[in-house]
Amino acid sequence: MEAMEGEKMVHIIDLSASDPAQWVALFHLLRDRKEGPPHLRITGINEQKELLDHTALLLSEEAERLDIPFQFNPVVAKLDNLDTERLRVKTGEALAIASVLQLHCLLASDDDALPEDPVLSSRNSSSIAQFRRIVQTSQGTLGELLERDLSMNGYSLSPDSASSSPFAPTPSAKMERFLSWFCGLSPKIMVVTEQESNHNGSSMNERFMEALNFYAALFDCLESTLPRPSADRMKVEKMLWGEEIRNIIACEGAERRERHEKLEKWVQRMDMAGFGRVPLSYYAMLQARRLLQSFNCDGYKIKEENGFFHLCWQDRSLFSVSAWRCRRFD
Repeated sequence: MEAMEGEKMVHIIDLSASDPAQWVALFHLLRDRKEGPPHLRITGINEQKELLDHTALLLSEEAERLDIPFQFNPVVAKLDNLDTERLRVKTGEALAIASVLQLHCLLASDDDALPEDPVLSSRNSSSIAQFRRIVQTSQGTLGELLERDLSMNGYSLSPDSASSSPFAPTPSAKMERFLSWFCGLSPKIMVVTEQESNHNGSSMNERFMEALNFYAALFDCLESTLPRPSADRMKVEKMLWGEEIRNIIACEGAERRERHEKLEKWVQRMDMAGFGRVPLSYYAMLQARRLLQSFNCDGYKIKEENGFFHLCWQDRSLFSVSAWRCRRFD
């Protein structure tokens, strides 16, 4: 809203297009602008056509009800195989890009599909098998697993015990091309949300420990808000987080798509691509805190850092939210 003040034609590119609720909320804000709502176009990217069709119907009905001129452009594709021509960016539009938990997938490429090291495979195979048995047989949350004896010689379950990755971001030609292309479109704002954890280490042992501590906190969040028999909770645990854990631990090469990295590395990537940071405003921080308070759970926290903010569980940062725009606007 702040970046698009006064704009008459707004185009939003949603790289995941999985949550129409945030755009419904935006519709209401745009309707109440002093100058009236702009002509709004949203390009939604997702692999599932049915989801895009549902989103298009829901948003079109809401826009009509609020009398907002609106178009939805569905693009059925994976992000790493995206044909940029299908985004249909037009001259004269004020462009915004929203990426929610998507960019990290671009760190996996065919170049990563290297032959497996037989020594490393032998060293890690028993740990992988044991982790799978733990996940498959446990009736509790992953947070509770931290209190159990995993019988893994040489491991410490302290978050600080995992080996640290280099500060420099993992090189990725695909990521560099993608971000540079987006910067070339001169978006007025790009908002990036990513998992605040390092699950892109070359060592399986490192990824195991990082995943154990990160998902323990996520499962503890779920424990505080949803009962264990909840169907919604079981879907999140099995279909979302369970699949992410499996991918982080058991996959390599191009198949390992859940390559989460911390904000410090995304800052470097965005900077190298030509983006400059846009500090989130006091109003944005206030809105974020109000939203968390509505869940009536003291465990959720917002932490501001260098103009970005972190969504936390207790003192553990789980997700980072950062805003950017092409430096040519600065």
